[in-house]
Amino acid sequence: MLGRSNFIALVGGGRQPKFPQNKVIIWDDIKHQAVLSLEFRSPVYSVRLSRTPESRIVVALQNSIHIYKFSVPPEKLSVFETADNSQGLCCLGPKIVAFPGRTPGQVQLVEISTGNVSIIPAHGSPLRAMTLSSDGEILATASEKGTLVRIFSTGNCARIGELRRGVDPAIIYSLAISPNSALLAATSDKSTLHIFDLPSLMPHSHNGSLASNRPSLNSSSFGSTGSGDEGNSQKWGLLGKLPLLPRVFSDIYSFTSAPFHMDDDPQTDLGKPAIAPIPGIPGGRPRKGVVGWKDDYTLIVLGAGRDGRWEKFILGESEEGRRLLVRQGWKRYLGS
Repeated sequence: MLGRSNFIALVGGGRQPKFPQNKVIIWDDIKHQAVLSLEFRSPVYSVRLSRTPESRIVVALQNSIHIYKFSVPPEKLSVFETADNSQGLCCLGPKIVAFPGRTPGQVQLVEISTGNVSIIPAHGSPLRAMTLSSDGEILATASEKGTLVRIFSTGNCARIGELRRGVDPAIIYSLAISPNSALLAATSDKSTLHIFDLPSLMPHSHNGSLASNRPSLNSSSFGSTGSGDEGNSQKWGLLGKLPLLPRVFSDIYSFTSAPFHMDDDPQTDLGKPAIAPIPGIPGGRPRKGVVGWKDDYTLIVLGAGRDGRWEKFILGESEEGRRLLVRQGWKRYLGS
């Protein structure tokens, strides 16, 4: 969707698609009709739309990114090759586009106005998730290993932080940076929503100034309360300060987390999915754990599938002053 406008990008998918999987339809919800269409030789995995002054349509295919000017008809501006990108990874900011590079684990940053390209060697294994801050200044990435999230400044491509989700490998479902660029949310197949402090690009951290605005929480009034660990580096206590120990003891962990619902796909006796892969959907399975920020203290986690639902989480302070993440409510959006 193009911001809060009336334009929506549609791509066919599912077992009975209304549109072809290799076609992008730009739908005008005021006119109730398609106003633009783009056709490709292979399935489309994701689409991003940007607003003025640099209005763009960015389309992710298996091994390429296509950038168009949002006009009638659309004007093709550039095409970039990528490594295999079955997740359709692509982020579109006010001034840049970020997507996988030609080499697995790399990120390409393209300036919209000039077309200049920068390469970030983000990980040693293929990318699994990535996100940009709302101002496009901060990039967060995770690889298929799923243990670390790396933070980069898009201005100079420097790595400014590294956050540890855990020690054991996991599939990162989604990453999202808060509107004020102070926090990062991450979900994984461990059915856990993690919240991290982000390093600040400014000389003075912006996290402390927001403490007075943080909601006050009484955990007994909510159905599900996550763990709170104020002070990221204190997960291992004194062990994190001792030299020569493995880096997992000194890494920065999430300061709070909470479980989210994850409807498991039915399995056969052999441990394989009982349902055939769904055409037109990356990975062939409904997406789970898609996280987004409603504001600086409210998050929504969305999951598709047989038990499709959204869950609302609130980040606030306990009576003891610890930051906590609690689930405030949920609702099935596909009916019973």
